[in-house]
Amino acid sequence: MSQLVQEQAPTRDRIVTAARELFWVQGYEATSIAEIVEKAGVNSGSLYYFFKSKEALLLACLDWYLGNLWPEVIDPAFAQTSDPIARIFAVLAGYRIGLNYTACTGGCPIGNLSIEVGDHIPSAHEKIRQNFENWRLVIRGCLEDAGERLPANLDRDQLATFILTVMEGAVMQARAHGSLAPFDAAIAQLRNYVDGLLALADQAAKKS
Repeated sequence: MSQLVQEQAPTRDRIVTAARELFWVQGYEATSIAEIVEKAGVNSGSLYYFFKSKEALLLACLDWYLGNLWPEVIDPAFAQTSDPIARIFAVLAGYRIGLNYTACTGGCPIGNLSIEVGDHIPSAHEKIRQNFENWRLVIRGCLEDAGERLPANLDRDQLATFILTVMEGAVMQARAHGSLAPFDAAIAQLRNYVDGLLALADQAAKKS
């Protein structure tokens, strides 16, 4: 790595980190370039050296989420257990920790951006879709790893989509109510549903 790249990387990273945090807490539209450069500790010239526009910075933030799904979300959850079903709920528990940390104000950064900018910034829309799909594929992988513990006729692809939908809806309701109660209620119902599927598969195995 050249000296120039070494000098540039920290500055660019600081800008992306500052933007991510502000977009998450305040929203994309409500966040100004002035706030980003102040939080990053850089001047506007430095920001525009790396990013031609606020939209370009948004795309860089979405790229960061794409590249950091595993180290930031999945790896910590999977480190807790090797059981594929338990891993799904460990991932969901991680979002609960985030909600609790922000007093139910932060929510899911991808979900937030999907609602705010997903319809009118096509380039962001595609990266948001990719982020959701990557998350869904992780959950689908867990369902596949569960093997015969789940019913043979279960559409695991659809169930992975359903789990993502429950998570996003649960986070949204927690933010709306300013309480973890809706999140906990939604995840409890999901747990009951998955337990029912496990019981069905177990009964079928005993009869065969």
